[in-house]
Amino acid sequence: MKKISLLILTLLILIACGKKEKDLIVKGNIQGLKKGTVYLKKIEDTILITVDSLVINGNSNFELQSDLDSPEVFFLYLDKKSTDKDRIRFFADKGVTEINTTLKNFVFDAKIIGSEQQKILEQYQSMISKMNNRNLDLIKEQFEAQKQADTAKINIIRKEADNMLKRKYLYTVNFALNNKNSEVAPYLALSEIYNAHVKFLDTINNSLTPEVKATKYGEELESFIKKIKENEN
Repeated sequence: MKKISLLILTLLILIACGKKEKDLIVKGNIQGLKKGTVYLKKIEDTILITVDSLVINGNSNFELQSDLDSPEVFFLYLDKKSTDKDRIRFFADKGVTEINTTLKNFVFDAKIIGSEQQKILEQYQSMISKMNNRNLDLIKEQFEAQKQADTAKINIIRKEADNMLKRKYLYTVNFALNNKNSEVAPYLALSEIYNAHVKFLDTINNSLTPEVKATKYGEELESFIKKIKENEN
């Protein structure tokens, strides 16, 4: 009997040791959620894939895991057993990222504690959200001007919208340059201003530190610029 117990204990230890510990742990709480499925997703080769998921049934706490080679953007999705699907974007590094939010305002109530990259991304989002809000106002103003057939006002609004877009591009470039030692810089170049003139992307790419150049987004930016230049020739 003792031999059997010792064998079982040995097997359990071997199984525990054999489990590879994940680089990233995402945990938190979704206040008010009783039932639903939480997904941890990321973009792989331009496709959004699920790396982990958890069915919520009564307990609103969650914990999800993923392998991680270098700091990367992930998405926390919530399927609320309805037609609505919400997602929270966050920049993760190895270790623990904590996300606490509510069912009612899943995205807007999200409080994220984790990587230094996430803090930098939030700084960027704070300014960009103001620009996006102004852009929404311009869309409403243009709609009203079109209803009134006010050509002069329409032209003024369009000019301001064009200037707003230029401001967004320039702000993103400057923000990336000021954070050249962070993986956020190449990520913003790829996700926010990918259709900007290649000279802006090149400027960001050339400013990156060697460490950032060797990361996922650093390598992707280098490859992206190379393809643009090849197509131009």
